[in-house]
Amino acid sequence: MATKLDKPLKREIQVAGRPYILTITPEGLKLVPKGKRKGQELAWSSFVSGDAALAVALNASIQR
Repeated sequence: MATKLDKPLKREIQVAGRPYILTITPEGLKLVPKGKRKGQELAWSSFVSGDAALAVALNASIQR
């Protein structure tokens, strides 16, 4: 049986050799460079609905 997520869960991860803090909350995910306050946020509703994948595809097409 899974444990209910009722408070923030923070973990440090390495992405391309750089440290980040991943915070998982009941509202969504937040990824912030270690030592900083601002980062990327993703709400669960956007993740589930597919809006997140659409935004990634749009950003990739614009950067080309």
